[in-house]
Amino acid sequence: MSIADAVGLVLARPSRLLGAEPFFMEFIAGIEERLAEHDRSVLLHIVTTHEQEVAAYRRWAAHRTVDAVVLVNRAVHDTRPAALRELGIPVVVAGEPAGDAPTVRTNDEGAVHQAVSHLHDLGHRRIARISGPNTLLHTRTRTRALLQAAGAAGIEAIVEEGDYSEESGAKLTEMLLNRPDPPTAIVYDNDLMAVAGLNAAKELGVRVPHDLSLIAWDDSSLCRLTSPALTAMSLDVHLFGQIVADSTLDLIAGTPVAERWCPTATLVARETSASALIAR
Repeated sequence: MSIADAVGLVLARPSRLLGAEPFFMEFIAGIEERLAEHDRSVLLHIVTTHEQEVAAYRRWAAHRTVDAVVLVNRAVHDTRPAALRELGIPVVVAGEPAGDAPTVRTNDEGAVHQAVSHLHDLGHRRIARISGPNTLLHTRTRTRALLQAAGAAGIEAIVEEGDYSEESGAKLTEMLLNRPDPPTAIVYDNDLMAVAGLNAAKELGVRVPHDLSLIAWDDSSLCRLTSPALTAMSLDVHLFGQIVADSTLDLIAGTPVAERWCPTATLVARETSASALIAR
């Protein structure tokens, strides 16, 4: 056994979002399940900034608290990978790569192309995306993929930056629907913003899916329990966590760690996506 028998995970995000979004709870459950098979556990720490995250790494390094760290939500001008290298803490990156650190990737481009293709086949020619923060690399990857896929399909695309919160989902949906030329479909970067967007559309008297189609990113019980039920991009988040844990266990054991990929998210069509022409 190693020194700590723990893997560190620091989440720099508002705690109110962590409690409302299912994604990270399912991701952590997948990591924990696999680590438990090897008598290890996840040490989870919640902060609000990357500076606080790096401070946590420094404390862990000083006290040899963890054997490795899982790094999530890679950002533009991200100082965390360099700090971890300086501290000598082994790291596995979940998402966009960071240098030569072992990485478990998701195919965001392929998933975005599925969503755009679905809407194009339904006749939508003006779509919007309410994204997560543009400081995150995966947000930029998805935005770039959406604009490329929409342009190739002859679709007008609008991108508005949200922050994953219910408030931003509702506010930006209302803003989009009050445009002189509102979109006929909106793709959201998480389930919480999509649920809020659905409610905002209802309050404006916009019928879903008759007047507006909606797609949520990351399927969850929130998507299945809304009325109408939300069409969503479904990623096996639990499996994603397990694959990350596998790479982390290999890293701790000192064996070579190949880049791994989580299976691409698939579109689950429910009641919020329909032909753009059914009410026109």
